[in-house]
Amino acid sequence: MPRYYVNREQQNNGDHEVHVDSCSVLPSNRIDLGIHDTCKEAVKKAKTYYTQSNGCYWCSRPSHTT
Repeated sequence: MPRYYVNREQQNNGDHEVHVDSCSVLPSNRIDLGIHDTCKEAVKKAKTYYTQSNGCYWCSRPSHTT
């Protein structure tokens, strides 16, 4: 199971993106969300930090919304 992180810095639209540990665009300024079965679980955890959280387009696409 992969380890997930949420970016501490928000995107232009206010989202804080959730990334898997192997993502090519994994930010250095991040919060460790732990190990999860799915990106949807990781986004749910991220929302306890930032209510406007979203999956990364590249590594967490099932949880990515536009």
